[in-house]
Amino acid sequence: MTKTIVNCPNCKRPIQADLDQVFDTNTNPSAKQKLLSGAFNIVQCPNCGYRGAIATPIVYHDPDKELLLTFVPPEMGLPPNEQERVIGGLINQVMAQLPPEKRKAYLLTPKQSLTLQGLVDQVLEADGITKEMIQAGQQRLSLIQRLLMASSDEVRKEIILQEDAQIDEEFFGLLERLAEAAMASDDKTSTQQLANLQKLLLENSSFGKQLNAQIKEVDAAVNSLKAVGKGLTREKLLDIVVEAPNEERVKALVSLARPGMDYIFFQLLSEKIEKGKGEKKEKLARLRELLLKFTQEYDQEFNARLEQARQRLEKILAADDVEKALVETSPVIDDIFLSVLSSALEDAKKNNQNSRLEKLTKIVTMIQQASAPPPEMEFIEKLLMAKDEKEQRKILAENKAQVTPELFNTLTTLVTQFQSQDGQNQENAAIAQQLSDLFKVVLSYSMEQNLNAQ
Repeated sequence: MTKTIVNCPNCKRPIQADLDQVFDTNTNPSAKQKLLSGAFNIVQCPNCGYRGAIATPIVYHDPDKELLLTFVPPEMGLPPNEQERVIGGLINQVMAQLPPEKRKAYLLTPKQSLTLQGLVDQVLEADGITKEMIQAGQQRLSLIQRLLMASSDEVRKEIILQEDAQIDEEFFGLLERLAEAAMASDDKTSTQQLANLQKLLLENSSFGKQLNAQIKEVDAAVNSLKAVGKGLTREKLLDIVVEAPNEERVKALVSLARPGMDYIFFQLLSEKIEKGKGEKKEKLARLRELLLKFTQEYDQEFNARLEQARQRLEKILAADDVEKALVETSPVIDDIFLSVLSSALEDAKKNNQNSRLEKLTKIVTMIQQASAPPPEMEFIEKLLMAKDEKEQRKILAENKAQVTPELFNTLTTLVTQFQSQDGQNQENAAIAQQLSDLFKVVLSYSMEQNLNAQ
């Protein structure tokens, strides 16, 4: 991302802008996702209020697929020799980041796209995505961009109402992937905008309301299990399930406590049914049918995810560059992937597969390093534990060296993460407020120190 001065497309006054011109998966694994999101090179003019995309030449590079694409917006009116000069400079940036052995012939013949959408289509086609899938994805991306570019939340609500049929599970999935890419690129503005849009969609679209209701039922299920604590037995779990007010709560409980719903659990339920009478007996019988349905669905989904995790791990192990392959897979490193990784590690040890064991150990080390909290987190936790602002300022005064731009960046990211969930979880809302208050204290302290230093 390069800071530069451009003219506002509306009022023509010069404004500062952060422009992305090189999207290189070699140096930034999230570059492709950011390009596909369309959420880049967007400016807001402080003079006239215009908000929109800035036209600029673009180069996309994926060395694994030997793909080098270029695009120069026709509206820029650059003559051919100027286009060659600008694109040549961007391609040189790409080549400078490649070791000599990876500089192959495809770099000398970049594919030129006449439109930005044409470039995006080529990227997707290289991933084996059909034209029909591309068209559906384009419609969803276009809608997200319209919503992001809208002038106010009221306008966004009207768009959501008009396009309600398009806002489905895949739409929310795309929105989530875009948010992940924005966070990975440390793009705080886009992260906040996408979080705000997600909240608006949850509150105003038909599918969003349904999803929001499911989220609330999961929260309620979590709270009911937490209330029992460590003393949770099959008998108590059965009582909680029997008292569930609706099917969504039962489904949430299955997703949270499936291991406890074993043969003995169902035996206890059958005994309850046998002892029951009339309407109560019928209700318990329906509950058993529902539980059998939900547990079967859960098991099928879990087994599918388990197989996907195994395939992802084998793909990483087969890659020439294990580290790069892991980084590209990082959005799907969850508990299931870690479980598969642990099993593979044990099998490799047991079978003396030294080469495989070495790669697996490297993967474990990389995940541990990546999941370790930044040093700023420990300091933030210490500040949050302080009893009041006076004590926080004392801690800051005793640790001046730790008041760094990284501390501000970490605080901003944390506030954004928790604020994006404040409508769904009161605990997250409270944490977001604590972090926001702490940010103000740290900012105030830093400004005072800067003034005193002058």
